Amino acid sequence: MWTEEKLDQLLTTPSQRLISDIKKIKGDIMVLGAGGKMGPTLCILAKNAIKMAGIEKKVIALSRFSDPIAQKLLTDNGVEIIHTDLLDIEKLNALPQVENIIYMAGRKFGTDGQEPLTWAMNATLPAFVAYKFRTSNIVVFSSGNIYPKVPTYSGGCTEENKTNPIGEYAMSCLARERAFEYGALEYQTKVFIYRLNYALDLRYGVLYDIANNLLNNEPISIATPCFNCIWQGSANEIAISGLLHTGSPAVKLNVTGPETVSVKYAAQKLAKLLGKTPVFTGEEQNDAYLNNAGKAIEEFGYPSVSIETLIKWQAEWLIDGGRGLGKPTHFEERKGSY
Repeated sequence: MWTEEKLDQLLTTPSQRLISDIKKIKGDIMVLGAGGKMGPTLCILAKNAIKMAGIEKKVIALSRFSDPIAQKLLTDNGVEIIHTDLLDIEKLNALPQVENIIYMAGRKFGTDGQEPLTWAMNATLPAFVAYKFRTSNIVVFSSGNIYPKVPTYSGGCTEENKTNPIGEYAMSCLARERAFEYGALEYQTKVFIYRLNYALDLRYGVLYDIANNLLNNEPISIATPCFNCIWQGSANEIAISGLLHTGSPAVKLNVTGPETVSVKYAAQKLAKLLGKTPVFTGEEQNDAYLNNAGKAIEEFGYPSVSIETLIKWQAEWLIDGGRGLGKPTHFEERKGSY
């Protein structure tokens, strides 16, 4: 029987590798934009690794905290929180200097019609943060969709591929990277740019979106025929350990799972588990946003949960009445409109 407590425990139990790495990270850790989909469990994962390593180190979560469930989860697990709006530059400048920063702040959905706010969050704010924390190690969350779509047989873009963002959201994500890259060059700030392609919690993610369509008897688009994904627990571990891999110039790394997952395959597997018949819409194209995470897997190992297990867990979560976050991935979007 799945419960929120069981899921959160899975997401926040550190591996021996992370426990070893946390001992090597000098100083406290502050997570900017910690109130989103990944932030709360990332903070608690770091806190649990610190406890199990037998050391003393603060984990500070900073956000506007619009979700009271996330805030309670953090405070119940000993994570310090700071309520603030990062776009208030006076409040940003008043923040304490912390040796290690994980930068998760950003805006995606609702970009259409509010483009200035998206650019303020994703492009303008990073320049101020890069200066404020110029003496810190910084892990910067970015997106895999700054790359172009590539053939489904290609194996995905590597870090050496040229960026080619489509749409204002993706362009603003590249601007965020450039702001921190400038900081790494101008101030010699140590930066690690973390290009994530679809983390999966059971409360959100591509598998949740597909399964939710099945349960609501809605068609599933196959125009984007395949995707990459990674268990959120593994993705968060890489983000924390990334504090040991920062550099100047900035280091860039694709973070996702090793598989190119077929939308049809995932839908058919989920449909069988959920007792549904999938209905597909659109025509399969021969390209998609795909990332090659070979470097990440070489350095950090394979994700701790396989895609087959994630499909099974996703179905069980929904059968057991698990909630969703109401944050669809829009993995099927091909024109950069969010």
